[in-house]
Amino acid sequence: MDAPDQAVETATNEASTASPSRPVGPPLVVLEGVDKHFGDLHVLQHVDLQIGRGEVVVVLGPSGSGKSTLCRVINRLETIGSGSITVDGQELPAEGRELARLRADVGMVFQSFNLFAHKTVLENVMLGPVKVRRRPAAEARERARELLRRVGVESQADKYPAQLSGGQQQRVAIARALAMEPKVILFDEPTSALDPEMVNEVLDVMVGLAKAGMTMVVVTHEMGFARRAAHRVVFMADGRIVEEGDPESFFTAPRTARAQDFLSKILTH
Repeated sequence: MDAPDQAVETATNEASTASPSRPVGPPLVVLEGVDKHFGDLHVLQHVDLQIGRGEVVVVLGPSGSGKSTLCRVINRLETIGSGSITVDGQELPAEGRELARLRADVGMVFQSFNLFAHKTVLENVMLGPVKVRRRPAAEARERARELLRRVGVESQADKYPAQLSGGQQQRVAIARALAMEPKVILFDEPTSALDPEMVNEVLDVMVGLAKAGMTMVVVTHEMGFARRAAHRVVFMADGRIVEEGDPESFFTAPRTARAQDFLSKILTH
């Protein structure tokens, strides 16, 4: 059993309120001077951000602050107007086979699951390794079953996504991302579409990944997850990174008025 799988299996028992220690070493993902426009709307304004190997970065901020766009440009689902983004020392190209290869190293989990409705759960998890990584089908199937077991939905392997609860579908989406053996996984509000009772089952899996050393960028409003699993909180507003720091410092003593205002609204409701 490898470390990520073991951590997923034991996450619920091991989770604690203390933030993990900050990883050291060269950065895995680097954004330098990244700008992004949607028409006249300047959604990312000269963003500089480094994400260390094994680091869990939680991105917080009000609606429209650029959080989701930040995730999407790292995976090149959105192009950038200027600046650069590198993953493991390689700059993301605009298109072509090299982009597909690098994108395979950057997993993504969306709020709306984005599973293929006409494929079974097992087929959803197998698809990327077979089509993109060129893994033999038998090997991909065995790995997919192992990952589905680790996230607690192995019994649903032969069902279709519509037959699963929202929490189960999101755990399948996480297994699908893990099946590609990514260097970093981006989570774009992964629990926002879930009923409240399903949120923890997804967060427990994510905590397990964090404890196992997976590099993660998580856009979320789940403050408990940020306190429990993040190495660093990045607070965005109006397309800019306004403040960043360790979770304890950010939640107990935010430095900027914008962050103070945001937390006063979030933590009192």
